[in-house]
Amino acid sequence: MKIAFDAKRAFHNARGLGNYSRDTIRLLGSYYPENSYFLFNPSSKNSIRFPLTDQTKVVYPQSLAGKIFKSIWRSGGMCRQIRSIKPDIYHGLSQELPRGIESTGVKSVVTMHDVIFMRYPELYSATYRSIFIKKNKHACRFADRIITISEQTKRDLIKYFAADEQKISVVYQGCNAIFRQPVSTDKKEYVQKKYHLPPHFLLNVGAIEKRKNAALIVEALHQKQLGIPLVIVGKPTSYVQEIRLLISKYQMEDQVLFIHDAETSDLPAIYALSEIFIYPSIFEGFGIPILEALCTGTPVISSTGSCFEETGGPFSLYINPESPEELGESISRVLSDSDLKNTMIKEGLAFSEKFSDQTIAQDLMDVYQSLLNS
Repeated sequence: MKIAFDAKRAFHNARGLGNYSRDTIRLLGSYYPENSYFLFNPSSKNSIRFPLTDQTKVVYPQSLAGKIFKSIWRSGGMCRQIRSIKPDIYHGLSQELPRGIESTGVKSVVTMHDVIFMRYPELYSATYRSIFIKKNKHACRFADRIITISEQTKRDLIKYFAADEQKISVVYQGCNAIFRQPVSTDKKEYVQKKYHLPPHFLLNVGAIEKRKNAALIVEALHQKQLGIPLVIVGKPTSYVQEIRLLISKYQMEDQVLFIHDAETSDLPAIYALSEIFIYPSIFEGFGIPILEALCTGTPVISSTGSCFEETGGPFSLYINPESPEELGESISRVLSDSDLKNTMIKEGLAFSEKFSDQTIAQDLMDVYQSLLNS
């Protein structure tokens, strides 16, 4: 089988969409090495390096116009090269398909991650929303199959974009394989010293932005008078200042540590060293940090009202993301009940196998095969 991917995010995005793209390419290349893979990349400059199999080829714009106007090439100009390569499947990994894909004769698949910009328009600019509404509507209309990363996203596509339910398959995400590997004592000690981590701490990981709601953890610790340190790991946005003002208001400067430059290879140890992973995000399509925590044997507290119960499973705890009281009570409960904590760790590890590499690779291939056989 010949499979082509829109790989812009794989090569040029270090966050969630990029991780999903790289992981999808890695999984299929590992479990189905007999296939040929074509990665459509608008630019070779500043590309993120990641392992590729011998059966994988990176495809760049060939025409002068495509080389100069890369966004136009990606939004439709690449169709000429798609026709030339004649893949069996073209898979848009990040919520869009090139215009004209339906006229290439190639079966198309698109992965839809979330439509948060529809649920919470106030978090996005009008320009951003206008562009992505058009792109997402186009993808849902013209894709031969739609993959969603959760049942929540499936429901949202049907609600907001009138997507055809018969075309949608839910294929969950996985996480980087390093989170499934045991962390040695030496590695933990090294990471603890490197980042000046306290002996016991709560953990939050993810882009530090308003939607992720890390300020709720600070509020909960203050209201319950919990003295345990909090470590917040992630790239900063202007929301960091809002959290710092809250920390200053409650005189918690010595209790909260920000880490903005953590290396990916160190993250499993950071998770494993923490007492509880707390993810009170308002809304997302999947919530990969929850899975990372489960895989490292870390108990999870997350939010109700989104996809997080799909990701965290029945033995994680879930709170109202607007209630510091609920969060504080849940933190206290886990810290004071060793039996509960051990059950959350054991059952969380077992639940994380639902998102194993082999399962996800097989589910993706099943979607492709069902499309080709239809």
